[in-house]
Amino acid sequence: MKNVAVFCGSASGINPIYIEEAKRLGTLLAAQDRGLVYGGAQVGCMGAIANQMLEKGGHVHGVIPKKLMRVEVAHHHLNQLDVVDTMHERKAKMAELSDAFIALPGGAGTLEEWFEVFTWAQLGYHQKPCAVLNVAGFYDPFLTMIDHTIEQGFMNPKYKELIIVANSPETLLKQLDAYEPISISKWSEG
Repeated sequence: MKNVAVFCGSASGINPIYIEEAKRLGTLLAAQDRGLVYGGAQVGCMGAIANQMLEKGGHVHGVIPKKLMRVEVAHHHLNQLDVVDTMHERKAKMAELSDAFIALPGGAGTLEEWFEVFTWAQLGYHQKPCAVLNVAGFYDPFLTMIDHTIEQGFMNPKYKELIIVANSPETLLKQLDAYEPISISKWSEG
């Protein structure tokens, strides 16, 4: 897989490990000659991974809506920065450009962007891997919520198999490379 979309926070979070792991992922992506597709900001975890990729000679493609050019402080030193009109266009463009999707720690925007591509995978709109880098247990509550939706009959248990979870960037990238798409009928009994 050549291009990896990374959804992550425009904030740094309170634990320095969030920035450290974003940088580590950026270093690995560049070393493995994978391109980064991300939200186009120069701040927070977003800026950390983009800057690390650029420093290591990697290719970085940002996609940012006009309205967020100042709010997220657009990164103007990328290999490519697409400025689009809406968040919908941003997500569609990122999905089109990417062969896989990773969520690093982030807020509602990160979760919303990742959940959209995960939902598309469930519905068969793509067969690209959807992963979360569970830095310092950040996504533990999220994984508990996924289990809860299954237990309460709102999600086919097989859909959990579509989610790649790893605690380190190295393991995550190995799992992405080993990913075998699975086909699950939306309406099959779980």
